[in-house]
Amino acid sequence: MSTTTAGHLIVAQLERAGIKRVYGVPGESYLDVLDGLHDSTIETVVTRHEGGAGFMALAEGRLTELPGVAMVTRGPGAANAFIAIHTAHQDATPLVLFVGLIPVADRGRESFQEFDINAWFGSTAKKVVTLDDAASAARVVDDAMFTSMSGRPGPVVIGLPEDVLVHQVATGTVEPRRIAQSGPAGPDLDLLESALAKAVRPLIVVGGEGWTQDAGAALSDWAAHHGIPVLADFRAYDAVPHSSDSYAGFLGYGRSDANARRLDNADLILFLGCVRGDVLSDGYTRGLEAHTVVVLPDADLLGHFGRMDQHVTVGAAAFALALATVESAVQPTAGWFTDARADQIKFTTAQPDGGTGVDLGVVMGLLKQEMDDDAVLTFGAGNHALWPARYLEHNSANSLAAPRNGAMGMGIPAAVAASLAYPGRQVISVAGDGCFMMNGQEMATAMAHGARFIALVVDNGIFATIREHQENHYPGRPSGTHMTNPDFAALARSFGGYGERVETAADFTAAFRRAAASGLPAVLHLPQDPATRSPKSN
Repeated sequence: MSTTTAGHLIVAQLERAGIKRVYGVPGESYLDVLDGLHDSTIETVVTRHEGGAGFMALAEGRLTELPGVAMVTRGPGAANAFIAIHTAHQDATPLVLFVGLIPVADRGRESFQEFDINAWFGSTAKKVVTLDDAASAARVVDDAMFTSMSGRPGPVVIGLPEDVLVHQVATGTVEPRRIAQSGPAGPDLDLLESALAKAVRPLIVVGGEGWTQDAGAALSDWAAHHGIPVLADFRAYDAVPHSSDSYAGFLGYGRSDANARRLDNADLILFLGCVRGDVLSDGYTRGLEAHTVVVLPDADLLGHFGRMDQHVTVGAAAFALALATVESAVQPTAGWFTDARADQIKFTTAQPDGGTGVDLGVVMGLLKQEMDDDAVLTFGAGNHALWPARYLEHNSANSLAAPRNGAMGMGIPAAVAASLAYPGRQVISVAGDGCFMMNGQEMATAMAHGARFIALVVDNGIFATIREHQENHYPGRPSGTHMTNPDFAALARSFGGYGERVETAADFTAAFRRAAASGLPAVLHLPQDPATRSPKSN
């Protein structure tokens, strides 16, 4: 019988699962896994911070069909990676985090970097497991992959005791379990149709993971044919093509006032892949009493609030494809559909913001002309994200990687992962100055692994979202929200990338084209008037 180590078997199982990359910061606690990766087909993407590794894995899990995989060491390394676990949990994104641990014999002695992995991650991850039985390594990895993707997707954490990894075990991986992609049963569609036939102001809200180009297009066409507007949940803007006449914009932070009213006035809401949660409903205040149908595999409907009339426990994409074959008797009231599309066109027509520095409203209109139809957009959290969310289009599935939990620092790591996952696609990141500085060091990772993207760094010298809250609640008393920034273009060049400062919107297009032609990870430094908090109101 041939043998190998548990660490090498973990790598072999990841290979069999189809994993192409792991993101991580090395640690002595999982040296045997690193040794297994030495001769593996899996690319080891060495990041400069565990938070960056976690966000890259998160983006991979969002943009591809498999969970993202990150590897970090015990104690401080695990602490730094926690932000990605919280984001994956709240965003319902599949992610598997491997954490090296102290040797089994050292437990309970307050040994170097010891921590309780279950206490740390147990309230946030879908599952936390420690590999105490070396012979179970392949099965534990397969279970983690399956758990992260099944039901409501989310993060799984695997603890790897340093000594267990070097135990000799029988070679041989296990057949990966696959997630069943069942469609809705006939009675599910019949019950929905009976409700649609009575509705005069029906609304579809799409969100979550797992959307495909075919499913998004099929749903959009069906909705357009039946006169039903389609809205996207917060940061789920790539679920359906924006070019469709049925697409009417998004809900959540930065949404139009027209869509807030639309949510209030709907008499039937079909949630596909998402729930009526906090951000979508403006703090549990909108759309609570409409006839509600939720299509989501999560039996618990975590985060849903308000009325519930029908819950279909299948994936949104499969349901959309099945729904597209149904001819409905729904008859929306006059103007319900056409007004929604007209409001969306008006809302997304770029207009100048005014003020000093680079006018982001104008820049978004120019950027839209430079974007490929399948471009991938990334951003983190902050007011800077309001402009791309409002003005830029998504017409391809898997074209947005941005946090739904408000985590700053995701944009640049996500751009690295997007470029590695889709090397032939244009990748654009819109970053605030505060957001960029949280993980901008991953420019080094981009250089090391050949990732290419263009980052627009919006520099207004303040934490604008928080400053805006201060002005509303404590006028005239700014505190703790000022920033002193570097020369972002020079910083990019110091990594070996392309960097250029853009002084006005008129200079943007030429600068963007120079950045694209460089073939390097690029930063365009855009100074913005700090008094400009958001796009002009609609």
